[in-house]
Amino acid sequence: MNLDLIQKAIAEQGVDGWLFYDFHHRDAMAYHILGLDFTKFTTRRWFYYIPAKGEPVKIVSAVETKKLDSLPGEKIVYRAWEELHEDLQDTLKDAKRVAMQYSPKNNIPYVSVVDAGTIELIRSFGVEIVSSANLVQTFEAIIDKTGYEAHLEAGKKVQKIKDEVFQLIDQKIHKNEAITEYEAQQFIVKRFEEEGLTDDGDHPIVGVNEHPSDPHFEPTRENSYVIKKGDTLLIDLWARKNDDTGIYYDITWCGYIGDNPPAKYVEIFNIVRDARNAARDFIRDKFQRGEPCYGFEVDDVCRKVVVDGGYGEYFVHRTGHSIGREVHGNGVHIDNLETKDERELVPGICFSIEPGIYLPGEMAVRSEINVFITESREVVVAGAEQEELILI
Repeated sequence: MNLDLIQKAIAEQGVDGWLFYDFHHRDAMAYHILGLDFTKFTTRRWFYYIPAKGEPVKIVSAVETKKLDSLPGEKIVYRAWEELHEDLQDTLKDAKRVAMQYSPKNNIPYVSVVDAGTIELIRSFGVEIVSSANLVQTFEAIIDKTGYEAHLEAGKKVQKIKDEVFQLIDQKIHKNEAITEYEAQQFIVKRFEEEGLTDDGDHPIVGVNEHPSDPHFEPTRENSYVIKKGDTLLIDLWARKNDDTGIYYDITWCGYIGDNPPAKYVEIFNIVRDARNAARDFIRDKFQRGEPCYGFEVDDVCRKVVVDGGYGEYFVHRTGHSIGREVHGNGVHIDNLETKDERELVPGICFSIEPGIYLPGEMAVRSEINVFITESREVVVAGAEQEELILI
């Protein structure tokens, strides 16, 4: 934990302090930001208050007095709940506005992990609670140079493996040899391992026809189709370097087994591609103008293309998600559907843009790219961007 950086960020947010709280490992973000060991036994409530200026305060149970010993600041030990309340009130006596892992109306549920009762308790001291969402993004989602290079390295390998699996399917089709969705998926998983990548046990999606109309379709031996001529095909694959530097790379490409894809399939692919590009270009324009850009408004731009194309009701998920060491990270999401993500896109973050159209019982298209914003505010897409269907 870098106390100076955290206090600087707190001051920039215009709040008096940042109050961390955990009970039974409810807040993994707090452990990561503070540099605590998440695996250690934790059975009692603890609080850690970092003021914008001055010394932090640790409030720990008499049962687990050493829980926060690795952190700087004064330590206060409580036994009874009444003491805990008094200690908290005294610690916050000079604070008017405090950030916590909370989101008004649960707009950003990814950071809203503090329970309502604890929020009520802190408010009872006359303290206004604001969301720590932007602070969390700063310390959980900003990727350094090493992480970005690891993202790019993973991206080159994932793009190569994507090409290989399409080539494998092409070879099988032309030799009249059977290959199932599951077998194609397992080929990708094997190649990840060979290339020093991992998907952390959440394997890629390979789906034909109506299967990927379930956006999170999981092929298995039992439910898998044999891939054949005339099939529409969606492949979604994600991986990171299998080491401590790994940052995910996550893409989705679509193809058709044959020379003449159905007109509707071409139509929805083109709409999805145009929506993806509209979102990308909107972000670039915002950054070139030096204007703030927020997750929810990028979703609006992308979604409008799909709505105007007549398929709005079939775009059933957010436009994109934060990317980090987890494939779905804790930074801003490109979302004004499932949630209203009011966080700002800032240098150092990585995220996907992946609109989709899902026609139940028929077919589906999703097109996914990864975007990184550099320190110089350049909006960069790593790797190839699909502009036309792959024909096999």
